[in-house]
Amino acid sequence: MMNVNKKLSHLEFINREYNISHLSYEREMAFFNSIKEGRADDVKKLFKPFDCEQMGKLSPDNLRNLKYHLIISVALITRYCIEGGMEMEAAYNLSDIYINSIDKCRTEEEINLLHHEVVNDYAQRMQIIHKTNIYPKPVILCLDYIYNNLHTKITLDKLAEVSRMSPTYISKLFHKEVGITISDYITKKRIEAAENMLKFSDHSCIEITECLCFSSESHFIQVFKKHTGYTPKCYREKFFRTRKIV
Repeated sequence: MMNVNKKLSHLEFINREYNISHLSYEREMAFFNSIKEGRADDVKKLFKPFDCEQMGKLSPDNLRNLKYHLIISVALITRYCIEGGMEMEAAYNLSDIYINSIDKCRTEEEINLLHHEVVNDYAQRMQIIHKTNIYPKPVILCLDYIYNNLHTKITLDKLAEVSRMSPTYISKLFHKEVGITISDYITKKRIEAAENMLKFSDHSCIEITECLCFSSESHFIQVFKKHTGYTPKCYREKFFRTRKIV
């Protein structure tokens, strides 16, 4: 016990001398609660990368330090999401998948990118869970399908099949409940995915075009600029690896 107390006193001294501080408890809890409640805007504002000065030093090895932080974050986020309504087995299975992925990371960049994926994935899943109290079940089924199939061609007929409604009915219901057409919603979600790919990967414009099922590279560039105000090239130059959640 004395040895631990001495180490604690020494660490507190070093932190004071070099003006090192941890993230405030209130801010941490606000971040985890924003994920739990599926509040995407608050998640964006409260997100902090692990390389910020306020993160604690859990290992002298930088890569291992980041891994430890991400494992702790996954454990905490998982428990917050269970409290928020995520089915327990699903939450723990997701946690296992991400912790195994953390173990396989070999670079700091891989950890940082995975950090974003974890936060985005849990937050979006919680957002969908909370929407079950807002949207009718057929719309929820469409939202789930769109979220899981941005990399494939999504047709109105397929959404009608998924929701067990006629194409005309689900189209009108979706527009009424979500506020935009199914086509516009799919485009919006694909542009959000494209923003992340431009910020956090080295995929070329044509690769992103093909991955997200845009009809052509020129069409992708046109739609992307309409939604963001930037061409994909300018967007990447401005935001590449800024490590903020989109």
